[in-house]
Amino acid sequence: MTHERLSVHNVTFYGAPLTDLQKYWTDLAVTRLSILDSQLLDPQFLNLLQHNNYSVEAVYHLFSGGTLANDAQDARTALNRVIDAAAAVGAHTVYLLTGGRGPLTWAQAAERFCEMVARCAAHAKRSGVALAIENASSLYADIHLAHTLRDTVTLAEMSGLDICIDVFHCWAEGDVDELVRCALPRTRLIQLSDYVLGDRSLPGRAVPGDGTIPIEGFVAQALAGGYAHGFDLELIGPRIEKEGRLESARRACDVVEAMLIKLEA
Repeated sequence: MTHERLSVHNVTFYGAPLTDLQKYWTDLAVTRLSILDSQLLDPQFLNLLQHNNYSVEAVYHLFSGGTLANDAQDARTALNRVIDAAAAVGAHTVYLLTGGRGPLTWAQAAERFCEMVARCAAHAKRSGVALAIENASSLYADIHLAHTLRDTVTLAEMSGLDICIDVFHCWAEGDVDELVRCALPRTRLIQLSDYVLGDRSLPGRAVPGDGTIPIEGFVAQALAGGYAHGFDLELIGPRIEKEGRLESARRACDVVEAMLIKLEA
């Protein structure tokens, strides 16, 4: 069995039907799953959970349909539905892209997001589900606000939400060690992948160990800081496709599992 704290995000196999996903999970020997909200809400997925020894680590949700200009109540209704479904299967975390700001300034959009999500945050807390914000590239500015780990921490503190750290999108920030230290008390998921210097492809991710990101240092800092949750492998892009999605995921699991065993010894 793959290390109990490891999951492989289903976006790695984006477009694959559930029957194929289950084959991949079996091949990788993972028991923690990181999934899309559409999969969580699929009755076939619920049936699959009931008949297998899986737990749901995290669920991705695009808040407000991707724009903060949408109706606030519609946004809350959609997110609460995901929170309820997550609670029903014992999922640990629902993590968000916030919705894009459109013509608003960052500060205006942050306030708008906080107002829109507040009731959902309270509902998630009552339901025992962590609600988190992910840091994501500014290439996703049409659907998200937090493009640095610093801004993610700021927005999480403003909204009272938790954090999902995607190391791929913050590893090169100048004060990243201090930012991780600030983020860790709120962090409920850490996503891992690597980057090969000079790769201009999009999204340009690589298998951990193939690139320059000091992944072991991130993991070591997280563990030393008391981080007690999961590590999620999110592997997408031309390098992953060239090697093969399953092959890349298998190799990534081996690398990070060895890392965890070494650091936890």
